[in-house]
Amino acid sequence: MDLKTRREKQQKLMVQAVERKVRSRAQQLYETRGQVDGHALEDWVQAESDVLGNSILAPLYRRLKTENQDGLEGLPHASQNRA
Repeated sequence: MDLKTRREKQQKLMVQAVERKVRSRAQQLYETRGQVDGHALEDWVQAESDVLGNSILAPLYRRLKTENQDGLEGLPHASQNRA
């Protein structure tokens, strides 16, 4: 495996790990609110903020999410954060 492919796989795995944490936090916010629908985007944005904070992974996560909005598997759109 070449260096570029390895780096891309590592980045994808990091982004997926962050996304799982964001999804979990968004679910917590939803449950805390009493499972009231209609706040998915608000919960997702708050969860991203809570999870990423000042994390060194924040710029990578945001860049890859923006660059690959349609191409990265596992990164949901805000409406998909309810499992």
